[in-house]
Amino acid sequence: MALILSIETGTDICSVALANDGELMALRESDEGRDHARKVALFVDELLRETGVQPDDLDAIAVGKGPGSYTGLRIGVSFAKGMCYALNIPLIAVGSLDALMEVAREDYDAGIIDLEEDEWATAYLCPMVDARRMEVYAEVFNTRGEALGDVVAEVVTGDSFAAWRGGESRFVIFGNGAAKCCELLPDAVCISVAPSARGIVRLAEEAFRAERFEDLAYFEPFYLKDFMVIPSKKRLL
Repeated sequence: MALILSIETGTDICSVALANDGELMALRESDEGRDHARKVALFVDELLRETGVQPDDLDAIAVGKGPGSYTGLRIGVSFAKGMCYALNIPLIAVGSLDALMEVAREDYDAGIIDLEEDEWATAYLCPMVDARRMEVYAEVFNTRGEALGDVVAEVVTGDSFAAWRGGESRFVIFGNGAAKCCELLPDAVCISVAPSARGIVRLAEEAFRAERFEDLAYFEPFYLKDFMVIPSKKRLL
């Protein structure tokens, strides 16, 4: 049995989950702005106190590795690596789009997503993370959670994801990048699914059992695109 702390900070949502043997024990999350540096530590402390778990009891730390916000990913990964160094436990990295896909599957099983069973079974599911302007980070999955393509940084137009649209299967989009795409992709089904550390839980447990751990010294988030600094247009006096 593995006791794993999971952290997801790649979007506006800061989310931390504690799970035992792949079963969620407790969750803390907030979408109140990008105060992740303070909130992630606070949420971890609250979860450990709530469950009576001591830091030394943890078997691993799992973190959403991206793609997503450069700053958010840096905060989550740095915090996770610091805990792993201090506790001498392994680091597990889970793709943020994979985790978002897991949240969608959980929400469907819980009856939160309003799709008929036959529609869901054959649907193409596309989690999207906002990459600013009309660009999203996205990946297409089937409803078993199997990736059908690569992670892409897509500037969304009416022709985007054409290979997955226009057939009998529904093309379902969700995540914090999906809302701005609904009008451009009128045949897509837009549903509300938010990033959460609970989407990391099952995938982290699988990785732990398979001993798929990251090298603490060299692991970096999956940014997909290089970070760009845009000079300010304001004049300095």
